[in-house]
Amino acid sequence: MTTFVWIVLDHAVALVCVAAWFAAGAAAALQRHRLLYGVLIGAVLVTVARAFTVVVLWGRGWWFVQEKVFLVLPLLYAAGLAATLVAGPALSVARRTPGRTLPAKAAISLFTAGYAALVGLVVTFSAGYPLRSGTVLIAVSSVCAAALLTGRVLSPSAAESGAAAPSGLARRGFVGAAVTLTGGIGIGLLFRSPERVVTGGGPARATGGAKDVSVADLRGPRAPATGGITRRYTLTAKTATVRLPSGGELDARTYDGTLPGPAIRATEGDLVEVSLRNTDIEDGVTLHWHGYDVPCGEDGAPGATQHAVRPGGEFVYRFRCDQVGTYWYHTHQSSHPGVRKGLYGTLVVRPREATEEGVDLVLPVHTFDGAVLIGDQDGRAVHPARPGTSVRLRLINTDSDPRWFTLCGTPFRVTAVDGRDLNRPGEVREVGLRLPAGGRYDVVFQMPDTSVALLLDHDTEHGVLLRPTGRTAEDPAVPDTAAWPELDLLHYGEPAARPFDPVAADRRFTLVLDRSVAMVDGRPAYAQTVNGRGHPSVPDQLVAEGDLVRFTVVNRSLETHPWHLHGHPVLVLSRDGTPASGSPLWVDTFDVRPGQIWEVAFRADNPGIWMNHCHNLPHQEQGMMLRLVYEGVSTPFGGSGHTH
Repeated sequence: MTTFVWIVLDHAVALVCVAAWFAAGAAAALQRHRLLYGVLIGAVLVTVARAFTVVVLWGRGWWFVQEKVFLVLPLLYAAGLAATLVAGPALSVARRTPGRTLPAKAAISLFTAGYAALVGLVVTFSAGYPLRSGTVLIAVSSVCAAALLTGRVLSPSAAESGAAAPSGLARRGFVGAAVTLTGGIGIGLLFRSPERVVTGGGPARATGGAKDVSVADLRGPRAPATGGITRRYTLTAKTATVRLPSGGELDARTYDGTLPGPAIRATEGDLVEVSLRNTDIEDGVTLHWHGYDVPCGEDGAPGATQHAVRPGGEFVYRFRCDQVGTYWYHTHQSSHPGVRKGLYGTLVVRPREATEEGVDLVLPVHTFDGAVLIGDQDGRAVHPARPGTSVRLRLINTDSDPRWFTLCGTPFRVTAVDGRDLNRPGEVREVGLRLPAGGRYDVVFQMPDTSVALLLDHDTEHGVLLRPTGRTAEDPAVPDTAAWPELDLLHYGEPAARPFDPVAADRRFTLVLDRSVAMVDGRPAYAQTVNGRGHPSVPDQLVAEGDLVRFTVVNRSLETHPWHLHGHPVLVLSRDGTPASGSPLWVDTFDVRPGQIWEVAFRADNPGIWMNHCHNLPHQEQGMMLRLVYEGVSTPFGGSGHTH
């Protein structure tokens, strides 16, 4: 079974454990001796079973079980053992003696075990990784407080029992005060503001005493390469009502009033110069060149590389087209609502010595208020193609969730991923392509003399239909593709030499992705977290120019996190401990599914301050973002601040 299945199974066992101990407590309080006997045995068995699921998860990675090993299981087993030792003998006596009732302490102990099981489950979902002292204090004090309250409810009052009221009240008051103080200290520790420290895997590389450099000075060149030209664009961000081909209308935020924004096309060696203007987008806008390794000052990250462009403002971006392939651009200011409402467009750079292809379609996929656009079409788009000609489909996922593509009617090759060519990709057919949020695939095939259908999410009524020119016969039926297997790109194509040895990394980082209670932009929230913190409290990753950086991304959560590093492609080394065995896979966005562990590496060769975040944009907005910072580089645009 996958790690995700074991995570879900462990959660299920934990939930049953909670139910069993509370059922035992209720049976004891109601004096249902026979029911209690069966439920107590079940509670003990399911409690023991938790150790098995935890041990299995431990074998998948320490990150999945740290809080269980150090807190959840010890707390549960201590309370469960105490409950069994208290309630078990009392139950045995009560069953042998007709009319004998269980003492209140039996029910109290059983309920306390239930509180311990419940608190452990809450800790897993709300505190996550890493386990902190504040979490331990809150958990223990919560169980103690619940046990005290249960005792007050189930135990006879001081007057009825004939006990000395003052001493009992004093004792309970003292314990209650201690529990309250402990919980308060825990909350304070949990929400304390961490120091803005940098992390890494060893001493910094020598920088030769380099002087401080501002990202404002890390700008693009002003001239194209030899043989290239300067391509100038002006993009105006503005609200607009966009009419779709189907007749529907969308109230959108746009570049130049269109969905998607104007297509930017260039040839290798060209200089691209884009003037961004803002008419009426109140939140402000920027242009982030997703996957394109521009100089840091051109990256479009507000609060790090520039100020957002406010209404009436302008910012000019310049970069030389040294990378060929399929890319896209979008705002990084208030990016969740901004991109979702239409602030995106495409960037394609062709090789200078490119072979002319018969059909070259750029197909960004975007969901807008329930309408799904492929390019600028919200229904099935039909394109003619002459049989025998080469067809390239540039698939771009501009949504925050993964999308499924299937190509029916022809074998094909995935020739590039995230703009980077694969080494000797083979022909495949009847397989699905799972495209991460923000990712791109270039799909190439020779047009047959029959129609070819590109389906999105297995929907036979939408997508793209390529029809042979001159064909008048009815198109063949599109098959059901839901059962087609996924093409695993880690084992696709032929191996080739790597440009570096990832074993000799200068820096190593681990990012554990989860949901937990954390501070996000100065406010407590149930956040999407990195190592238990939310932006901007996640410590920076510090590197020096020339470092070989290796980092591990672990997903403890039940959601997929498409991970995206600005300014650098990363080489995928392994997934869940299995090394990549196909073509070297260079990506800028990779899907870390629930329970998965990815190992990637890159060379730190683009100085700056770079965002490193989940490209499910609501997750980014909810805290799942940090910075990669080069030694000696600073920003005048707000330090650690960044408007999501």
